[in-house]
Amino acid sequence: MPKDLMVSLEDRPGQLAMLGETLGTAKVNLLGACAITAAGKGTIHLVVDDKAVDAAKRALQGAGVWVQGEREVLVKKIADRPGALGKMARKLAAAGVNVDLLYLATETRAVFGVNDMVKAKKALAGR
Repeated sequence: MPKDLMVSLEDRPGQLAMLGETLGTAKVNLLGACAITAAGKGTIHLVVDDKAVDAAKRALQGAGVWVQGEREVLVKKIADRPGALGKMARKLAAAGVNVDLLYLATETRAVFGVNDMVKAKKALAGR
């Protein structure tokens, strides 16, 4: 079963790059990710295959990144159409399951919230 690893980094340029490069060097593939910043810190959730958890934790620790949390997560395919999330969430609610973490993971798109959209678009132009 996939695992969600939660880490915290400073909210400054280069931290996400370091995280991605560290995991890439360790050959850890991300199945999903979510990052939220507040009060100068970034909380990042990383979904990795259960077979890659130890390698991810070793690589992160080697880079000085502390894994603050680890848990099994349910990763399910979801239709790309209006109402799909509501339908799945309703099934969980009907079963008495409370959802305390949700983010969408995809193989084809990355969503970046940035402080300078013009520079970001220029930096990733043609990709």
